[in-house]
Amino acid sequence: MPEARTPAQIEADIVRRREQLAETLDEIGVRMHPKTIIGDAKAKAVGVVDHTAGRAVVTVNRLVTDVKGGLRHEDGAPRFERIVPVALLAVGVIGLVVVSARRKR
Repeated sequence: MPEARTPAQIEADIVRRREQLAETLDEIGVRMHPKTIIGDAKAKAVGVVDHTAGRAVVTVNRLVTDVKGGLRHEDGAPRFERIVPVALLAVGVIGLVVVSARRKR
């Protein structure tokens, strides 16, 4: 049979539980504060952007490596039959950009 608690013990329990409740309410208040919510959302957005940018960099690096590999023979000599068309295409695109920019002025 459990021992009967004294009024002092009951009062001490009530005080302790009030303090715990106050701490819990304070924590909820901090978590639900608009600045906290905005800060968490910003941090999450930055994380997503960083992750996406990192994946993009890896993809671009892989693509550049693949293109470089396609422009050279296995012995390292340049493949002019592939380099010349790529260079002509690049010159053409740059020329179109320049002409387009001049027309806009």
